[in-house]
Amino acid sequence: MADNADNTPPERGFFPALLGGAVAGTSVDIALFPLDTIKTRLQSAHGFFKAGGFRGIYSGLSAAAAGSAPGGALFFSTYETSKKLIGVVAPNKKHSPLVHMAAAASGEMAACLVRTPTEIVKQRMQTGVYKALPEAINAIRTAEGIAGFYRGYWSMIAREIPFSFIQFPLWEGLKCEVSLTISFINSVPMVKEAERPRLLAS
Repeated sequence: MADNADNTPPERGFFPALLGGAVAGTSVDIALFPLDTIKTRLQSAHGFFKAGGFRGIYSGLSAAAAGSAPGGALFFSTYETSKKLIGVVAPNKKHSPLVHMAAAASGEMAACLVRTPTEIVKQRMQTGVYKALPEAINAIRTAEGIAGFYRGYWSMIAREIPFSFIQFPLWEGLKCEVSLTISFINSVPMVKEAERPRLLAS
């Protein structure tokens, strides 16, 4: 197996990032949806129990699921593409945390084009304003137009980007550390094949 010259993990292509982001986004949103519903109802101006309490904690799941795959796909495909483009312009800085921060910001701005409308629809369903996805979409479009689906876009950007500024440089740094460890173990000829899993685990 050939090692990378700089001992860094290979970058993902556009389509693997697209697919991986879609699967990851959907899995996380579905798994954590009940907690998200409880959080939304706790923040409701009408109070937790008037907003639904613990009843129907999967209300709005259809809206979240509809946006999870395209939102995750947009984020990771934009993130990986941005890293590559910045690496072409500034090859000596391609593994800098600043590059990862800039790429993450680009990814969030793209993903929030999908996340914002689905978040608005989802929250109104979670708090009992609407019962069904088509009803929610039609009501918002009729009352507020297309702009109604993007109310709060910049607020969401302001919330998500600082989180990604921390998350993705840490993620990339951990990937490099793991890659260095694997490369070191594979380069030591005296390490027996049976011993490698134990060393990696430690």
